[in-house]
Amino acid sequence: MFPRLRGALSAVLIVLTGLLAPCATLAGWAMHGPADTGRYVATVAPLADDPDVRNSAADTLGSGFAGIVGEATAGPVNGTVRLFVRDAARSFTRTEAFHEGWDAANRTVHATVLRALRDDATAGRAVTVDLAPVTERVRDRLAEDVPFARRIPVRHTAVTVLTAHQADRLREGYRVLDVAAFWLPLAAVVFAVAGIAVAARRRRAVTAAGIGTALGGALLALAV
Repeated sequence: MFPRLRGALSAVLIVLTGLLAPCATLAGWAMHGPADTGRYVATVAPLADDPDVRNSAADTLGSGFAGIVGEATAGPVNGTVRLFVRDAARSFTRTEAFHEGWDAANRTVHATVLRALRDDATAGRAVTVDLAPVTERVRDRLAEDVPFARRIPVRHTAVTVLTAHQADRLREGYRVLDVAAFWLPLAAVVFAVAGIAVAARRRRAVTAAGIGTALGGALLALAV
């Protein structure tokens, strides 16, 4: 009777190991994968070549440059100048300077969001970022090909990335993932060791634990 009870307990622990292993892997990836700024920047880098992104960036840049020209000339910008500025902005989105600016902006935003999620003192505050350093970097890069680009002013403007409500919700989720990424792998290991230790036939228990973990990994791979 006692060996049968040990076998049943071992089976339960090994089943829990098989269930927890893929969850632990997923929690660990969700915690550390997207938190890698370099990986994030590399992932979104191809979007700089997307036509929709380029058109949106060109419209925003064109409006901004038109406003600068209007301030410099102290008067409204006529249609010809506006058209020229728009075409210049579209041409700029095809340059290496635009790609460098895109990567720099995403790196800055990602790092700012991570700092906000990890700091409980920022609760109740919106996440903002000042892209002036990125603007200056793009301007200097552009000036290598277009000398008058150095006249483009660099303005410090706080851009809202996440509202206070959105940031607080993400911070709560980030905290849950942080806990899960630590405890789930630990629990899976403890259950596996305990399941093998209490088993009447430990060699069979080791095999079962390996098969269960492999099946859990296969299901996770299919789900992903």
